[in-house]
Amino acid sequence: MPGLRRTSALISILASDHPGLSQQAILDELRRAILSGEVPPGSPIPVDETADLFGVSRIPIREALKTLIGEGLIDHQPRAGYSVTLLTVEEFRELYVVRGVLEMAGLAAAVGLAGPDDDRRAADALAALDQALLDEDYRAYQRDSRRFHLALTTPCRMPRLMHMIESVWNITEPIQPMAHISDDTATSCMRSTARCSPRSSGATPKPCWGRPRTTCGTWTPRSRSCRP
Repeated sequence: MPGLRRTSALISILASDHPGLSQQAILDELRRAILSGEVPPGSPIPVDETADLFGVSRIPIREALKTLIGEGLIDHQPRAGYSVTLLTVEEFRELYVVRGVLEMAGLAAAVGLAGPDDDRRAADALAALDQALLDEDYRAYQRDSRRFHLALTTPCRMPRLMHMIESVWNITEPIQPMAHISDDTATSCMRSTARCSPRSSGATPKPCWGRPRTTCGTWTPRSRSCRP
């Protein structure tokens, strides 16, 4: 019907319990919503509606959106306006190649620097990842996979490198690949992962340092090794 506007997918999941939030709080909430995977890539971001939701003018909304453009989470076209970044297949593959190279650099440095606290964080992340496999919870698997990879690379003590790694994760995160494949395919993938796990088979985990790419799913704290 004329005059009716369809509610944006982003607007429907934004949380604003306190109108008049600071620009940083608005930025954090917009980023959280996009990274949640609940907003399909390509979804429009209506500036006026977003400003009304937060109880602010359009200026802080536009400033927050500019920051998210710089992070690769949002695109802007002069006439089409703002939208959640929509990646092509080629761009998605390229980002995974980039992430693999960056993570290998982080792992190579982290292996000699990680301490007991780092071991504990990685072990906790692995336990959560294992639970997601058992529960066949695809979104949890996506979330805890990121948590586990970052737990392995963070001990490198290279903040600029970690910023680049997290930036690449952020760009691909809205797609949530494990959440968008069919249930049968996702279940098959995760069951195959569990069967191949050295933990489930009793085999000795192989170190992942020096491999061309990492897909860390099984890891032991003191040896700092993971499934290839």
